[in-house]
Amino acid sequence: MTPVRVLVAVASRHGATREIAAALARDLAAGGHDLHATAVPVEQHPDPARYDAVVLGSAVYGGSWLPAAREFATASAAALRSRPLWLFSSGPIGSPPFPDAEPYDIATMTALLDPRGTRVLPGRLEPALLGFAERAVVTAMRAPVGDARDWALVREWAGEIAGALAVSGPAVPAPSPAPTPRPG
Repeated sequence: MTPVRVLVAVASRHGATREIAAALARDLAAGGHDLHATAVPVEQHPDPARYDAVVLGSAVYGGSWLPAAREFATASAAALRSRPLWLFSSGPIGSPPFPDAEPYDIATMTALLDPRGTRVLPGRLEPALLGFAERAVVTAMRAPVGDARDWALVREWAGEIAGALAVSGPAVPAPSPAPTPRPG
């Protein structure tokens, strides 16, 4: 049997969300369900049509997905809707998580793409990686800093996705057959 090909497309500003995507791809492939998963930044314009399933994720800044993730989702909407799709957002940190709500645009992304599921995953906020303006905003908001990523939660979610794909398989439409010539 041919392995199910899974694209983990990601938009990351300072690398933390990209590291989550890499871990998710690794955990999907290691789950024993004959999956081949690849993490690719959306800026590289991966073609979702070349994969059987997709996980699309973005870092969240100011309560929204990064523009590159939104642009990728919009440009690839038809291909993303035609195969199993999951969305994740990375950004909340601290206990309790800050911010504690889903990104503002996740409802729009969900309506556009019809994913099988969405997940908000804890992120990382390291002031040393931020520019001056970003540090000023973090200070003004009194946002907690540090690395709150939960690798066990990432593994658990990868297992859920792998299990769903193992049960239902990829839902990619078969190519249309060539037209039958009419006698003439």
